Amino acid sequence: MVGPGDGATAAELGAAEELGRLLAEAGVVVVSGGLGGVMEAACRGARSVGGLTLGILPGRDRREANPHVEVAVPTGMGEARNALVVRAADAVVAVGGAYGTLSEIALALKTGKPVVGLHTWELARGGEPDGGVTRVESAGDAARTALDLARK
Repeated sequence: MVGPGDGATAAELGAAEELGRLLAEAGVVVVSGGLGGVMEAACRGARSVGGLTLGILPGRDRREANPHVEVAVPTGMGEARNALVVRAADAVVAVGGAYGTLSEIALALKTGKPVVGLHTWELARGGEPDGGVTRVESAGDAARTALDLARK
């Protein structure tokens, strides 16, 4: 799960929390950057049903993780840790997003990971839409699509 740590809308936070819950109910480990915003909402949703959450942190202190991260991995890598978040995933779901989210989407697409987008970046090449991100309209659709794509 990727998305903004700051500036997420209430709708994005609600969707991220629901998505975290749905993924955890499906037995998925919810991986995120471990901080606030969308990452915290997803972890809160997953933990609400006993799901496992993994936070790959930009700093060196595991105490920086949001309170819903069960396993915190401090990297000291700053934004470069985005590559680790993507590599740890079978599918990437982007909810909302700022430039850090855009970098995670790009890294996922570059490495062949499926990307599901909910109210996130729209990509285009030469003015033509790029179909790399599978766009969905709800948390339920995002969970179903990500699970399906991860299985393929």
